[in-house]
Amino acid sequence: MTLKTAHRTHTCGELRATNVGETVKLSGWVNTRRDHGGIIFIDLRDKYGLTQVVFDTEFEASVFSDGGNLRREDVITIEGEVKARDDSLKNPKLPTGELEVFVKKLTVVSKSETPVFEIDNNANINDELRLEYRYLDLRRPFMQDNLMTRHKFVTAAREFFNKNDFVEIETPLLIKSTPEGARDYVVPSRVNKGQFYALPQSPQIYKQLLMVGGCDRYYQIAKCLRDEDLRSDRQPEHTQMDMEMSFVSQSDIHKFVEGLFTHIYKEVKGMELQTPFPTLTYKESMDKYSIDKPDIRFDLFTHNVSDIVVNSDFGVFKNVVQGGGIVKCINPPSEIPRKEIDRYIAYCQSIGSKGMAWMRVTENGLDSNIAKFFPEEVQKQLIEKIDAKAGSTLFFIADQEVNCCDIIAKLRLKVGDDLGLINHSKFAFCWVNDFPLFEWNPETKVWDSMHNVFCMPKQEHIDLIEDKPEEVLGDLYDLVLNGVELGSGAIRISDPSIQKRILERIGMSKEEAEDKFGFLLKAYKYGGPVHAGMGLGLDRSVALMIGQHDIREVIAFPKNKGAQCPMDGSPGSIDATQLEELGLKITSPSKEEKAQTVKEE
Repeated sequence: MTLKTAHRTHTCGELRATNVGETVKLSGWVNTRRDHGGIIFIDLRDKYGLTQVVFDTEFEASVFSDGGNLRREDVITIEGEVKARDDSLKNPKLPTGELEVFVKKLTVVSKSETPVFEIDNNANINDELRLEYRYLDLRRPFMQDNLMTRHKFVTAAREFFNKNDFVEIETPLLIKSTPEGARDYVVPSRVNKGQFYALPQSPQIYKQLLMVGGCDRYYQIAKCLRDEDLRSDRQPEHTQMDMEMSFVSQSDIHKFVEGLFTHIYKEVKGMELQTPFPTLTYKESMDKYSIDKPDIRFDLFTHNVSDIVVNSDFGVFKNVVQGGGIVKCINPPSEIPRKEIDRYIAYCQSIGSKGMAWMRVTENGLDSNIAKFFPEEVQKQLIEKIDAKAGSTLFFIADQEVNCCDIIAKLRLKVGDDLGLINHSKFAFCWVNDFPLFEWNPETKVWDSMHNVFCMPKQEHIDLIEDKPEEVLGDLYDLVLNGVELGSGAIRISDPSIQKRILERIGMSKEEAEDKFGFLLKAYKYGGPVHAGMGLGLDRSVALMIGQHDIREVIAFPKNKGAQCPMDGSPGSIDATQLEELGLKITSPSKEEKAQTVKEE
């Protein structure tokens, strides 16, 4: 690993006992300094590790006083002799712990002010401060490790794509605005005043055009930009491993992506993944886990018991079911103390539920303050459907379907974590297939595309598009890891007549379709292959690999929750000359707009 330059013969993590007796040159940051009178010990740090360097009056008196003036995070270059440490002073925790370098010559490259926080893995630092001084945060060893893991991940991915005949092709960053589910970031055109480019939310349309163009197999490590509310797994700009393949089926995509991740995990972590990954339909996932991105590391399933509890005398459940809602249940495999039950009730209320009902399972049936409302036969049916064992507990959520599933899915995860049911060292991939192609929008009273408008319906459902859109399933698939969606994909529509029917079904006029997608629709008139692909979230994939959920930990310069960068001050204003060149005028927000902004924040 020798990175020999004019400023170093070795890195700070490279020297070993075999180097004892050599004269070396090292460069790096002062990590710690310990003054023991006539001898000063400094841990010198670079991205590769630490080496202890020694200023000793008996070895080289001329540099001793200069060594005494060094402070943490000063950048220095030293030349000296490698010596073995006494056995009692060796540090087995460091790869360089058997030796130290006695300094003959010191060059101070630059001095550092006192850092605003410790450059240490264990330092507890406010997130905003970390982002403001990101260049200091990046010096911390775990951040260096995170970026190195990301580098290895991308290197392994490219290697696998390349050896499978994919070609890396860049797609434009300045594009036409097309609806993709989130708000576009827009860029005003100086040359064409009053007109705007959009920054791509994904390379979706262009990778389809590449397939029409005969490129056969494409990939790209692509920047994607979306103007949406942020959270730990979202950023205004994120990175996708984007891919598309011609003349393939869904199973071909699954097999390739499984091979991709198997290769990456072996190269980066030395781990063998088990393939094929388990596959669930969307319906199976919603039935068993109440969510379309299931965490399959533990078998605490959700059960729809609406058909049973509607026959009870418990008014809450009966009213919900008769009002079109559902009742779902989980069965934690232990008897939960009442104090803990109250805590789970409070948790459910905090995430949008009106409450949580519960009953304990005993040898004689169910027991709780609501058990009296459940006749013996109803209790028996509940226990049989859930396969509940004596000594366990039943938790119930009753609500309209969307909210009920959301609450109980989150409750399942919390209970699983609290009871130690989740193996956090496990990587459990799965596929979720056969999503509905359309979803009803209660606000606009029209059918929307659940994913995007270019997804092919399953062949047997094409004739249902106009009259039974609620029954149409798409040739769609998501890849999920430990309850996190890594990416979505689909077989694309290459038949213009089917594409036209989809657009009409979601209420898009011919004129609007031509305005938004005319260039794509035109391309398919000249013969497009059957093709499919997906976009895989690189940031999420790397974060999960290292046991993180916050993707900012694997992005060098992320934004905060306000889509701002505290380090460089972006976004910022532009001057009047730039505005004039762009044909733009800034107006002050109205009182109503200001109030709405405050409310959203």
